Amino acid sequence: MAEIIHIPFHDEEILAVDLDGKPHIVLKPAIDTIGLEYWSQVEKLKSRSWARTDLCPVRQRDGRTRDVVIVDLRTFLMLLATVDERRVAKDVKPKLIAYQAEVADVIEAYWTQGGIINPRATDPQIAAIIDRTKRQAEVLRVLDGIVDPTWLESQARHIAARALGKAPEDDPAHRLLTVGEYLDEHGVTAAAARKLAPQFGKRLKALYLQRHGQPPGISRRFVDGAQRDVAVYTETDRDLFDHVWHHLTKHDAA
Repeated sequence: MAEIIHIPFHDEEILAVDLDGKPHIVLKPAIDTIGLEYWSQVEKLKSRSWARTDLCPVRQRDGRTRDVVIVDLRTFLMLLATVDERRVAKDVKPKLIAYQAEVADVIEAYWTQGGIINPRATDPQIAAIIDRTKRQAEVLRVLDGIVDPTWLESQARHIAARALGKAPEDDPAHRLLTVGEYLDEHGVTAAAARKLAPQFGKRLKALYLQRHGQPPGISRRFVDGAQRDVAVYTETDRDLFDHVWHHLTKHDAA
């Protein structure tokens, strides 16, 4: 069973696993990030002689094991090369170009050096990273006492890790969890999740308010190929997710 490795990349993360000392990309989150339809890309890979896909059991945030589709780095780069930047949404295009141009170097640097600080970074670029980190930290300071402190701590860890070119080292119980991620863990398709998420999120928010006396935090995430504000929770609230899930699925079964 493999452990998920979180590689910082453009304020987000590439999820990977180590197979025989070599990096393999967890396919779905990477495909979602660059605004493509996951299953169509899986079918494309199955039809290509140069592609290799595997199922890999990985440990999830809740401690359970789940099979995910992974590809080796060569397959992932070949797949990226087949995507025409002119045929994706405008808000996704910069992300796709970044993946096509930089992702191989980033993953190689992380694998061989334990981090992804670019040795070619200039003083102005480093100063820009420091300035952005300060501004992000200031936002968290303003939110202190307004939103859940566990969420604030998790965000602070991610900001610090990205600034240092390292993967965040969160306590598993403090890792962020969204409705979309939870539904994906339970095998809900993207089309079904779009219908279920509003009702799920409404019930979940109500339970969260009862427990914490305040609404959940908000984070920018890629959803359906675009960045959107979504409510974020942590693994400490997974029992609330489970409660809503069992209620809705029991209702549907009835």
